[in-house]
Amino acid sequence: MSKRNFILLIIILFIAVVVILGFFYFQKGSTPGGKDGEGTNFISRFNPFGNKKPTPPPATPPTDVSGYQPSPPTEEIKLKLKKVSSMPIAGFTVFSKERLKEINPSLALPLTGEGKNSKTTKPTPPLTEFMPALRYVDRATGNIYQTFTDKIEERRFSTIIIPKIYEAYFGAKAESVVMRYLKEDGRTIQTFIGNLPKEYLGADATPDNEIKGSFLPEGIKDLSLSPDSLSIFYLFNIGDNMAGTTLNLLNNKKAQVFDSSFTEWLSFWPNSKMITLTTKPSSGIPGYMYGANPINNNNLSKVLGGINGLTTLTSPNGKLVLYGDDNLSLNVYRTDTKISEPLGVKTLPEKCVWSKAGEAVYCAVPKIINFGLYPDAWYQGEISFSDQFWKIDMKTGNATIILDPATEAGGGETDGIKLALDNDENYLFFVNKKDSFLWELKLK
Repeated sequence: MSKRNFILLIIILFIAVVVILGFFYFQKGSTPGGKDGEGTNFISRFNPFGNKKPTPPPATPPTDVSGYQPSPPTEEIKLKLKKVSSMPIAGFTVFSKERLKEINPSLALPLTGEGKNSKTTKPTPPLTEFMPALRYVDRATGNIYQTFTDKIEERRFSTIIIPKIYEAYFGAKAESVVMRYLKEDGRTIQTFIGNLPKEYLGADATPDNEIKGSFLPEGIKDLSLSPDSLSIFYLFNIGDNMAGTTLNLLNNKKAQVFDSSFTEWLSFWPNSKMITLTTKPSSGIPGYMYGANPINNNNLSKVLGGINGLTTLTSPNGKLVLYGDDNLSLNVYRTDTKISEPLGVKTLPEKCVWSKAGEAVYCAVPKIINFGLYPDAWYQGEISFSDQFWKIDMKTGNATIILDPATEAGGGETDGIKLALDNDENYLFFVNKKDSFLWELKLK
């Protein structure tokens, strides 16, 4: 072999070795079992260029989320249920009461100037506001308590010792009270009308909080309050007949507006031109409802009739009559068209209250109705309900559940009666028939 060929062979072999070594260097890798920067393929142990740590692959660029907008959280309406009274009550009212307005001291303006050039200013009267408030009668003692609706702070308003009050009504914009109870003989119904003491602004009552009043005739069978709370209508026996009389609580003026040989009636006063009279209901017995005009006592008209176990509740404008039967099916009767429509729920009208405009009705609706003779079994206390509270829209017919007291914190099983709304319909008030405690439900 010539010298030239030998040198050429050496060069070729050198190039081949370099190529082979380069190939294995760039092909080495790591397995999960190796140490950081140490290849685990066999050839890597003989790498003449050392154990250089591999360069990590470039990270995946982050996704551009600059345009992402999270979905707004769903607004949850939290209805607040509160127990108002600390004792069983005989009746209550909601009214507008003036109070001192709370002012942030840091925002209050000085009443007098300071410095040489300051001028003395007259003291400004305190700022006040009108807020819905509650007054109610202690069933055991006859004492009257009150509180504002936004801050439940029960305070005794007046003292009167009349034990075992069965019914209580407030009239003359909560400035008078009607209390009904049994005399010591346990049979005779006594009805007392009292004028409530005046209040100081910022105080509960004047030092003299004695309630002075008079008694109506004994044995009054039924009583209802006018929509403006300035008058009452009551039924009492005259011989073998039943008479109905209105009494103005401000001037004590009376007027007889009803007379009937039938003696079992329940009254309701929805508006100034109408007092409804419904026969006392019983299962399997046809009931009737009539309308009497408190201005013209000769105007008595039949509204509904021939419905077994009939119970009724008329809207404030008199155009709609909520009524039930002995199956507790709730219906609405339209007085202008003479048409009845089922509402798809089962309850008694007296477990409901109309909105001020008569466009909706709020009802305590039993979740389960056990077998029984209705409404007798409920009236007599043989059966008690566990209610949900519903709102029924009279324009659309939609009925929605707004609250189940049994599932609310601080709530419980409720048999709702004596439902009432404040003027702005921000609150729904009711009495639990199970224990006669007063409750408040914040609607808005």
